[in-house]
Amino acid sequence: MTVLDHPLIVKNIAWRGEDATLAFAQALARQPAIGHALIELQGDLGAGKTTLVRHLLKSLGVEGRIKSPTYTVVEPYTLGAASLQPGLNIWHFDFYRFNDPREWEEAGLRDIFASPGLKLVEWPEKAGPHLPPPDLLLKIEVLDDDARAVTLTAHTAIGAELLA
Repeated sequence: MTVLDHPLIVKNIAWRGEDATLAFAQALARQPAIGHALIELQGDLGAGKTTLVRHLLKSLGVEGRIKSPTYTVVEPYTLGAASLQPGLNIWHFDFYRFNDPREWEEAGLRDIFASPGLKLVEWPEKAGPHLPPPDLLLKIEVLDDDARAVTLTAHTAIGAELLA
């Protein structure tokens, strides 16, 4: 899919408390298109990007500890037989520590982004122009300790399905 395959769809929502983040993650996990999506998460430190990813991965059926890839750049997962999408490959990326967008290319991530599965990307702006266009972009803004304003932008038909 290309960025031009669907009109841009923008939704604004609010999360008040972690329960709202969990409910959103659970709803997203139930969407069949999730297994083919590239989702970018933007927001300041502490906005809740990793919290959302953890809730989403647990909702999809990832078992065990879900680690932040801040130091490893990527954490891979494969869903087991008891999950919503058995055999689904998932990659959680965090480019926060990138100092130069060329690090994306040097890290050899092109093959992962070309393969089927769910890709969740924190700090996508640090990879510069190297990332493929996202299906769904989530911008999370901290309003206060317990509230977040979230702008969801679907760039493709897959992104639009995720917002359904």
